[in-house]
Amino acid sequence: MMPSQPRPVFLNLFQIRLPVAGVMSIAHRIAGVLLFLAIPFAIALLSLALADEKGFFQTQALLQQPLTQMGLLLLLWALSHHFLAGIRYLLIDIHLGVQAPRYRHTAWAVLIAAPVLAVLLLWGLS
Repeated sequence: MMPSQPRPVFLNLFQIRLPVAGVMSIAHRIAGVLLFLAIPFAIALLSLALADEKGFFQTQALLQQPLTQMGLLLLLWALSHHFLAGIRYLLIDIHLGVQAPRYRHTAWAVLIAAPVLAVLLLWGLS
């Protein structure tokens, strides 16, 4: 049985309007992938820092580079976003914040708080 009107097909991703919770969910997945991909680099950096005194100073100099600072800011955003969104999902699992206005507010809170927290963490590390 064919429907009377064909379903709309959106092939242009810029035409799709996701709700804020959907944007936050996609960002949560992206943050998780970034954190996973950063593990080898973090291990290599830690290994260099712990090797000897010269390695420690090399690591310290590397972390002061502007490009490295931007990468560190991205990883701190990923960590803070993934952490805050994970807490939000745990609260949803126990049925807190499931209602319509509250789930939007908590999604906005995660999207706003994560970059602020990342900047504060980077500023505290400097």
